[in-house]
Amino acid sequence: MEVEDDNAAMLSNYEVFTLLSELTKNMTGKRKVNKGQQNLATISYETIKYLKKTPCRLQNEEIIGNFLKALQPFNLTKAEKLQLLNQRPTSAVEIQLIIEESEERLTEEQIEELLDVVASKLPDIDAEEPAEGAEQQMEQS
Repeated sequence: MEVEDDNAAMLSNYEVFTLLSELTKNMTGKRKVNKGQQNLATISYETIKYLKKTPCRLQNEEIIGNFLKALQPFNLTKAEKLQLLNQRPTSAVEIQLIIEESEERLTEEQIEELLDVVASKLPDIDAEEPAEGAEQQMEQS
């Protein structure tokens, strides 16, 4: 197997979680597992186990779309948006670590607005109530 384009696309934790969950469902019940497939199964299992502990398990395409629309006024790069989605920062310090040159690009008010967008649009794994749209996704699952 060769990597044709090592930077073709960046995947969110939600996309990886969904993909691996579907692959695991498809592989269940199939016999004759070779060594390579066994290693893949182990890596998939460990990755899914980790991702189940993150907010991505409560996200869906609608939540992510709404979140990305809400980020448009901040003029962030794709990588910064992806990190915000995956990391779900809760403090200004975390924002400064994610957004390059945040001191020059964002005011303190904008950082607070950004934190409000993250809190309101992305589900919190520790919260009792999921964010907008997450409840419907959990019911569909």
